[in-house]
Amino acid sequence: MPIKFHCSHCGKRIEAPDQTGGKWGKCPACHNKVYVPQARAPDEDDLKLAPLDQTEEQRQRQLMRETLELERSILEEREMPEGGGPAPGPVPEISEEQLTGHILRYLRQMADGDLDEAQQTADQIVPHRRKAVAILDRIGTSEVAEPELEDIPKQVLSGLIRNLRTRIS
Repeated sequence: MPIKFHCSHCGKRIEAPDQTGGKWGKCPACHNKVYVPQARAPDEDDLKLAPLDQTEEQRQRQLMRETLELERSILEEREMPEGGGPAPGPVPEISEEQLTGHILRYLRQMADGDLDEAQQTADQIVPHRRKAVAILDRIGTSEVAEPELEDIPKQVLSGLIRNLRTRIS
């Protein structure tokens, strides 16, 4: 009695001789290598698919929705100062020169891998978002690199600027 199975590549029904069971062969339709299953005993019945459990399917969909909602809320959260509330008091004024100095120091620290110091410097930049974005745009579009940053490859510097800009926006 021939072994009947379907090609795993093209899905065509294949009949193979009993002696080929457990070996590899070639599909006559698509010519891909296929595994010929072992011959079944004549008393074995075909297995039928179990019906889908609709409550389990609904539960899985609900879990996926909840996961997506959690991911969205996490991504939308903004870093809050310690204590969970807004920063106390008004933001102190800072000159453009001082803010430029903070930004250049941050970029240098990131390029040198001083991540803890860069975090502290970024915390000083964040309250001055609008001014900082304008300064970053000026640094990013400038033909001549700032002297403190001239040894950093242009592509790396562009990435650092882009990251800081995203972080403070």
